[in-house]
Amino acid sequence: MSTSAIFKRPALWAVAAILVGAVLAFTLGRGFRPPELLGAGARSDGAASQEVIARGKYLAQAGDCIACHTVPGGKIFSGNRGMPTPFGTLYAPNITPDPETGIGAWTAEDFFRMMRTGKSRNGELLYPAMPFASYTKVTRADSDAIYAYLRSVPPVRLKSREHDLRFPYNNRSLLIGWRTLYFQEGEYVPDRSKSAEWNRGAYLVQGLGHCAMCHTPINALGGSSEEQAFRGGLIPMQNWYAPSLTSNKEAGLGNWEIQDIVDLLQKGVSNRGTVYGPMAEVTFNSLQFMSDEDVRAMAVYLKSLPADQPVNADPALAPARADMSQQHSQGRRIYEAKCASCHGDAGRGMLPHYPPLASNQSITMTSAVNPIRMVLNGGYPPGTRRNPMPYGMPPFFHEMSDEEIAAVVTYIRTAWGNRGAPVTAREVSNLRAATVE
Repeated sequence: MSTSAIFKRPALWAVAAILVGAVLAFTLGRGFRPPELLGAGARSDGAASQEVIARGKYLAQAGDCIACHTVPGGKIFSGNRGMPTPFGTLYAPNITPDPETGIGAWTAEDFFRMMRTGKSRNGELLYPAMPFASYTKVTRADSDAIYAYLRSVPPVRLKSREHDLRFPYNNRSLLIGWRTLYFQEGEYVPDRSKSAEWNRGAYLVQGLGHCAMCHTPINALGGSSEEQAFRGGLIPMQNWYAPSLTSNKEAGLGNWEIQDIVDLLQKGVSNRGTVYGPMAEVTFNSLQFMSDEDVRAMAVYLKSLPADQPVNADPALAPARADMSQQHSQGRRIYEAKCASCHGDAGRGMLPHYPPLASNQSITMTSAVNPIRMVLNGGYPPGTRRNPMPYGMPPFFHEMSDEEIAAVVTYIRTAWGNRGAPVTAREVSNLRAATVE
């Protein structure tokens, strides 16, 4: 394998994401099951059985490996997909079984050591865009299954590109400090006070799912603290806000029904909302392929996350709360002309195709990034097996000014009892420059 790091998601430390993973050594209602049993199925000649390979494919889909290791339209897992970051561009490596440019010379032990420790076969430290801080929790049996699957895909002889990072970030020795601050090695340890289903969900979310990478605020070093896990935050270089997954009052899941969480993850739409942006990619590549039992376990765990205070928006972006009457009136006129036909005069939407805007926590979060992005760029939830023909949102960047978009987003965030803060044309302008080509 090349000296490049192994990556997840086309964004630094993250992607909408929300919520994929591997399977814990638990069965519903049966308590703990030794993890080595999940790896059963090797043939007497040492080769992996079809059962193990199929299991590995499921886990690789659960981990959304294709999102970073496959260039759109390219050969699966052949790498070289670029990942823009504040420090430069990282490139995902070739992980096909080619012995010279892929992982064909790797053993199952090499692969597991990489997953557990965040070090390549030659001992090189991986950049944390590869979520080894989450993958360290994965069991040996699940790691071996993923390895078996990757060994079964067609080999592709394609050298992995070197990273293009600015000094001093191209000095891997600096990663020692990052690891000291933010990496804790070790397999997931079950909480015996919780149910088997809860533990399974925790393993899924915390392990291959690496949901915290997007839904936890990160600092200038690309690190995050365990104390702030799942509290929500901006996804670097993608200009989307990953909402809190805790039970807080901003946008948490505490008052969601379990089935609404399951539907959002598997279908991309539910009675509480719709996934767009990076999370739509997660649902399309990963979550729609997860079993009902796994996704429900994830929902059970997520719904149990304790409440906390949401992350505050950048004060520099906070709009003045002066007289909003003119902006509110302008926003109402725009809404009635452009939005009401789908979302309703009173913002109640038309489920399941058009989400409600009234009493919608994702609309009134501290950060207004997502509603601004939706009006600017539009978007579609993913077409999934359970929702093959989703309805979408058209973009308005080409026909509405910054002032008009600010007015309609402000109206949506403050009408029908919503208590979001108003937004400014400057906020819209900044996102337009960053996201509209």
